[in-house]
Amino acid sequence: MKLVFVRHGDPDYSIDSLTEKGWKEAELVSHRLVKMPCDAVFCSPLGRAKDTMKPFIEKTGKDFKVYDWLQEFAYKEAKYTNPETNQDKMIWDYKPEFLERHQDFFDKDKWIQQDFIKNSTVPNEIKKVFDGIDSLLKEYGYERQGTYYKVTKENHKTLMFFCHFGIESVILSHLFNCSPQIVAHNFIALPTSVTTLISEERNKGEAYFRCQQFGDISHLYVADEEPAFSGRFCECFSDDTRHENGEK
Repeated sequence: MKLVFVRHGDPDYSIDSLTEKGWKEAELVSHRLVKMPCDAVFCSPLGRAKDTMKPFIEKTGKDFKVYDWLQEFAYKEAKYTNPETNQDKMIWDYKPEFLERHQDFFDKDKWIQQDFIKNSTVPNEIKKVFDGIDSLLKEYGYERQGTYYKVTKENHKTLMFFCHFGIESVILSHLFNCSPQIVAHNFIALPTSVTTLISEERNKGEAYFRCQQFGDISHLYVADEEPAFSGRFCECFSDDTRHENGEK
């Protein structure tokens, strides 16, 4: 089985849609995706994900399902109060020095046991996502069993998801059995990037998922389209790009 995650195009958050560049990116990625096998399509309920999916659906006529658990993680509910600043933050919004002081965040189980995380809405929202992806995979013959998936109906189907980098980080951390902080802080999936996971069954009936490609934007480079910056922070602090407060 293959799982294909497509991040939305360059976003216009003010209208929950895409910028002009984002629409162009969505068209470019659609030309790539129509060449791929696809047995089922799933989408976030948010406008920027639906709009990114639109050119692909128009070209293929495929049906799709919208799941609430695919919306951007921490978009509304999943927030915590930073104990050092008393400000509400998203779960991946940490600076390096904060992570240095809270290294349990990199542990698969300990990160969510921090008091200010445990007592927030994050655990409940995390469970919704984990339950959502596990329930879907079970429908397709892969049932969660501890840290791997029991194969009840092996297949070569490809499931395609149009969603967001934050939710992608959470889902991948579940499939990879690691803390979502590792994915969110050490990887970046740029707008319309494509991430592909493939199942491997080295023992009969026991599968796990491996990343075949992460955040691929070759469809943009082929078209001489520069990738959008959304989701990144400044490469050098003196750069006139996005800093911690998101204003630059």
